[in-house]
Amino acid sequence: MRFTKTEIPGVLIVDPEPRKDERGAFNRAYCPDEFAAAGIDFTSTQINIARSTHLHTLRGMHHKAPGMEEAKFVRCTRGAIFDVAVDLRPDSPTYRRWTGVLLDHSSMRGLFIPEGCSHGYLTLAPDTDVLYQMSRPFNPEGDRGVRWDDPAFGIRWPAAPAMINRRDATYPDFEG
Repeated sequence: MRFTKTEIPGVLIVDPEPRKDERGAFNRAYCPDEFAAAGIDFTSTQINIARSTHLHTLRGMHHKAPGMEEAKFVRCTRGAIFDVAVDLRPDSPTYRRWTGVLLDHSSMRGLFIPEGCSHGYLTLAPDTDVLYQMSRPFNPEGDRGVRWDDPAFGIRWPAAPAMINRRDATYPDFEG
């Protein structure tokens, strides 16, 4: 696995290093030893899959309350997404900045998002599946979010959302 830094400390692009032969290819989906060797303290305790049936479905921006933060390793296993992380760590040099990465099933690229960042994505294909590996089991009490189009961040989405649920559409502006 190759780990590439983004402009936000701790947010990393994770590219597989496929082993190819006449049958196709083999990739490691996750290897704790490789994450540790890259300086990433991450243990996957829960794995979730989200299916979005519609093109330009927006999910996000989601994060957890202080003391309940979680890290995520996100991959698109079918279709394609524009995946976004926003740095909400007040002491970070990139506080309130965002980064976006194309994830799709053909590249098998992933995005590691550390604790203290908000996360969301826009599907770029219908029938898209996204796999999340989480550092903590799901606890709805800590759920928080900010609006996907909050001017405090200025995220440049590649398209307007065609589908967004009520909760995500009505998150408040960021107050930080």
